[in-house]
Amino acid sequence: MASPLASLIAWRDELLAARATGARRFRDSNGEEIEYRSVRELTAAISALDREIEKLSGRAMPKTIVFKTSKGL
Repeated sequence: MASPLASLIAWRDELLAARATGARRFRDSNGEEIEYRSVRELTAAISALDREIEKLSGRAMPKTIVFKTSKGL
C-alpha cells in the first residue's frame, strides 16, 4: 500500500493534468467519479491537497516574510 503522502501527490498530479486539459469530470484510482462545477472549485481542491502535502512532508510555507533593505550607503 502506498503511503498517504505518495497517494496525495499522485492525486494532486492527476488533478493538475485534468485542469490542464479543461476536464471537469475526474475519475480517481478507486474508480470514483467526481465532477467539479468550475475551474475555481478544481483549483481550490488542488490548493487543499498542496496544504495537506506540506503538513505531511514537514515543509510548511513561512508565515512571515521579512524584508531587509538599505540605501546602499
